[in-house]
Amino acid sequence: MIIQMITRAILIGVPMLYGAVGEIVTEKSGHLNLGIPGIMYVGAIGGVSGAFLYERACGNVIENMNPFLAVFIPLLCSIIGSVIMGLIYSFLTVTLRANQNVTGLALTTFGIGLGNFFGASLIKIVDSEVPTVAVNDTSDIFCSTLPFADNLGWFGELFLSYDFLTYLSVIIAVITSYVLSQTRVGLNLRAVGESPATADAAGINVTKYKYLATCIGSAIAGLGGLQYVMSYADGGWSNDAFGDRGWMAIALVIFALWKPHMAIAGAFLFGALCNANNYINGLGTETQELFKMLPYIVTVIVLVITSMRKKREHQPPAHLGLAYFREER
Repeated sequence: MIIQMITRAILIGVPMLYGAVGEIVTEKSGHLNLGIPGIMYVGAIGGVSGAFLYERACGNVIENMNPFLAVFIPLLCSIIGSVIMGLIYSFLTVTLRANQNVTGLALTTFGIGLGNFFGASLIKIVDSEVPTVAVNDTSDIFCSTLPFADNLGWFGELFLSYDFLTYLSVIIAVITSYVLSQTRVGLNLRAVGESPATADAAGINVTKYKYLATCIGSAIAGLGGLQYVMSYADGGWSNDAFGDRGWMAIALVIFALWKPHMAIAGAFLFGALCNANNYINGLGTETQELFKMLPYIVTVIVLVITSMRKKREHQPPAHLGLAYFREER
């Protein structure tokens, strides 16, 4: 039962990890992108659309599907959709200098509406009796595990039983942490987020870094939506079924103190807290629903504690959420 709880917590936490790492990269450039939930939604429906069209091209027969293309096409569609959302946000906030909070919230609304539109279109194509569309064959390929994992008992179940996007999320988080803290690119990006005027005076192209950070962060976040559909939902898509994973990813950024490597443990903790109500018997439905508040409560506690300690390394970038006006430098 304990192993089952841990594996389930990891499965639930991976989409949040993708979203949090993507948001951390974006926020390091000084952008507060509240459009992450919408971007993850677009990443999910982009991957589902690519998988759906490829399965139909193969006659919905898994033997006719090329495993590489079955993975590559949804990945590509997910990344393209997410990057386009990031470009929209960057154009509005960097080029047009629109308010970042309003733009992010509008992007979330737009992304969810866009996902529901294409989701409903796919549902009409399959003429399903229930409002869902399934890409089970693609999901099976995404969730393929090592052939010898089942022979290793609890070790294989605990460490080797996940889809490749789960392992990729940890790899991306570790690489992102290294790039931000140990490379010149990371130093320049952090300089842009802390003081874009100073970075600009030092010869750093502030606009380029803001655009790239937002688009790369959006691409990472979009993979979280794809992983949710392919692994957690077993290839099934239903409109408005994504839940609050995107908002929890933003909360996870605060919990992790803007450090990607800390987001790994935080995501799995959030996953365990979200799933805790399923292992508590004897409580009413209303009481079990209260347990879903735990990740947010923990985030608020961490935010209060870090604010009281006032350590600079535990604070967000100094220029977060503020537009940069070069002529005022």
